[in-house]
Amino acid sequence: MTTAPTSSGPVMGAREWLLLLALSLLWGGSFFFGKIAVAEWPPLAVVLSRVSLAAAVLYLVLRMRGLDMAVGRRMWLAFFVMGLLNNLIPFCLIFWGQTQLQSGVSAILNATTPVFGVIVAHLFGSNEKATPLKLAGVLAGLVGVGILMGPDALSGLGGALLPQLACLGAALSYGFAGLYGRRFRDTPPLVTAAGQLSATTVMSLPLVLIFTPPWSLPTPSWTAAAALVGLALISTALAYVIFFQIMRRAGGNNAMLVTFLVPVSAIMLGVGLLGETLLPRHLAGMAAIFAGLALIDGRLFRRRPEISAAR
Repeated sequence: MTTAPTSSGPVMGAREWLLLLALSLLWGGSFFFGKIAVAEWPPLAVVLSRVSLAAAVLYLVLRMRGLDMAVGRRMWLAFFVMGLLNNLIPFCLIFWGQTQLQSGVSAILNATTPVFGVIVAHLFGSNEKATPLKLAGVLAGLVGVGILMGPDALSGLGGALLPQLACLGAALSYGFAGLYGRRFRDTPPLVTAAGQLSATTVMSLPLVLIFTPPWSLPTPSWTAAAALVGLALISTALAYVIFFQIMRRAGGNNAMLVTFLVPVSAIMLGVGLLGETLLPRHLAGMAAIFAGLALIDGRLFRRRPEISAAR
């Protein structure tokens, strides 16, 4: 996890905040597009469409910027591991979960990614032990998950428990991806993005051919086809470009503020365009998760350097 910005470090200006809001809409839109797509196509087919189209677009961006993918065999192996952890596993779990969950609920559960990131870094990182503040954030996040899941967590394997656990499994996979992805610090971000998406395409293609062969799929409606294109081009390829711009201009810690905004965007799109409704416990769970994210982020609880100096 990147270090927090200091008074002399990267800051968020008006342009960066606008980019962050745009990114939250794009990633919030992935839950909206995904909900439409999985209504007509199985999750594996949606995953392949998403990653293959996004990889193709990012390759064009790479060519325009004069970058190439000649990174060597070892780096390509790392791309395959990253693609498994950051794309194939979480995308499949989220899309399968969305076959039974509202897009807003899926987004709230996905907001626990930083919570699992702290747990994974604490247990498996070489020098990543969690601070008391972060542990308090983890506890608050887990409480929020318990509130959100409500009676489903006590009703065995019935109801919506399994799809909710699938979304949490996706967040856990993202946590491992965050730890593994630190090895790409010296690799141009767009090369990493295009590499992992290409690797995910290679891994998902045989799965689709075996379990959901293209010739057995129904022809998608115009709505579903538009959702697939939007998922790949808007919520993946374009979102990656914006995310990397924020990281370069304002640092990784500031870029992670998008975690607070994505569920809000997804809920607004789900309620406004899909007619979804959220129960009070869903909102209460989201509030507890947000409190946990604020504790993990920690910036609200740091004293300003100038105040400390004055004291």
